[in-house]
Amino acid sequence: MSLIVFPAIDLKGGQVVRLAEGDMERATVYGDNPTAQALQFAEAGAQHLHVVDLDGAFAGEPVNARAVKAIIAAFPGYLQLGGGIRTREAVDGWFDLGVARVVIGTAALTDPEFVRDMARTYQGGIVVAVDARDGFVATHGWADVSDVPVADMARRFEDAGVASLLFTDVGRDGMLKGCNIDATVALARATDIPVIASGGVKGLDDIRMLALHADDGIEGVITGRALYDGRLDLATALAMAARG
Repeated sequence: MSLIVFPAIDLKGGQVVRLAEGDMERATVYGDNPTAQALQFAEAGAQHLHVVDLDGAFAGEPVNARAVKAIIAAFPGYLQLGGGIRTREAVDGWFDLGVARVVIGTAALTDPEFVRDMARTYQGGIVVAVDARDGFVATHGWADVSDVPVADMARRFEDAGVASLLFTDVGRDGMLKGCNIDATVALARATDIPVIASGGVKGLDDIRMLALHADDGIEGVITGRALYDGRLDLATALAMAARG
């Protein structure tokens, strides 16, 4: 099984940004044309794209819908979308527009039956975001931290039919500290659901280590700042991931 590399486009006010540790006040702007960025990733060989409506994550409803729609129309591969998706109407709307997978975070903790219902309706299309601060689930755009351990949250959905778990170590996100390989692999081994790694990827070593653990249940990795800062070449990362 080869590792999927998801280049990330995070949207704030219609611009392409990266946050430091999920803090909206610590945003670095990398461009004002998300569609052009998506096409650049496609030209490098990306077949999957991870898009986050950061404003939506805090608002609890889609905010950067115009930018997302433009990316959907332009990107030739599979688009995975998260950020403030907490209602059936929002899920239905994005799938109708052509999103391949929808990421649900806060609602997975507050309304697990909603997630189960969506997973039944859109088989293979629902990803549960398991965002962690110090081992506990963070919600509402990572602004709040619950008392629910990450592994406990993941196990709630083992029989729900969700496609994957998106595990983010919030303390590393956007910080180029390196992906939390140990915690990601531990989560993958603790559940039957494939895991996508996120947070802190700084270079090819992270891709290589995660690829080595593909058989443990690591499905993919999301990378953003390392690409934008030129620390990671996407075409090289894709080639390494494909080799396994």
